[in-house]
Amino acid sequence: MERFPYYLRGQRGLSENTERVYLADLQAFREFLLKDDLSLRDMDRATLRGYLAWLATPLREGGKGYERVSVSRKLTVLRSFYLFLVQEGMFQSTPVPSGRSFRLKVAKSLPTFLGHKEAERLLDAPDDSTSMGVRDKAILELLYSCGVRLAEIHGMNLPDINFGQRSILVRGKGNKEREALYGVPAETALMRYLNEVRPELDEEAASGEKTDALFLNRYGKRLSRRSIESLVRKHGTAAGTRDEVHPHTLRHTYATHMLEGGADLRVIQELLGHSSPQTTQIYTHITKNEALHAYLAHHPRADEPTASSRPEPEEE
Repeated sequence: MERFPYYLRGQRGLSENTERVYLADLQAFREFLLKDDLSLRDMDRATLRGYLAWLATPLREGGKGYERVSVSRKLTVLRSFYLFLVQEGMFQSTPVPSGRSFRLKVAKSLPTFLGHKEAERLLDAPDDSTSMGVRDKAILELLYSCGVRLAEIHGMNLPDINFGQRSILVRGKGNKEREALYGVPAETALMRYLNEVRPELDEEAASGEKTDALFLNRYGKRLSRRSIESLVRKHGTAAGTRDEVHPHTLRHTYATHMLEGGADLRVIQELLGHSSPQTTQIYTHITKNEALHAYLAHHPRADEPTASSRPEPEEE
């Protein structure tokens, strides 16, 4: 476990965020081994099936209660870990079956996003008569205007902003860089934060500990990811949105509203920083699904049986 991170960084070239996820996922496997008094060498198909079943079993029944997407990710991590153990000389070949011979079917759910009015209510939720409210509004506006990930807005620095072009240099997954664009409302909120609030927060930093971080906490240090998640959730509750709102909800909302507005899918892929068009393609399913709901809810003849569901006439 101590050497595995060096393998992930040096040979797999994974980012610090992905490495953190891998190590967290392995803790579940470690817990499983301890629970059943097993060792790493006890891995076989039966053990693997038992592990995956335990991950998916509801908490009330003694399992972990993970969704199938999380179980699938943990299986991927386990495969990488045992390939590392082969390299370490513990095994001649990996006892974890390959993806071709042992697949876990995952039913992908559509991402959650906000409607236009919900998004407006969320963006208006912070109390901008307070310093923290001004800061929070700037964060929400950038999340929605740029469609950036939580880690990306957390890592933003002052020198990354191009005020003339209303763009921010973003470091995404695998340290890939891209330019995120923001609009006039986000610019207004950002400039007010930078002019009125950030200097005040920067003064709270201890001598010699000043930072280029864009968003600061009340002590003048970079605002943590957990704090960003918490403030988004808090303002989502205040705005009365449908579900618990996460920074990624605003990313999905950004992509969906762009597509609804007529943006080309390849442009959205570039702006989101997706390496594969298949990842962006899911947003077309969202808009088709919403279109179906809108049709069924509002068209005067939508509740009549379709040609395929209309009963056949009885034979005379």
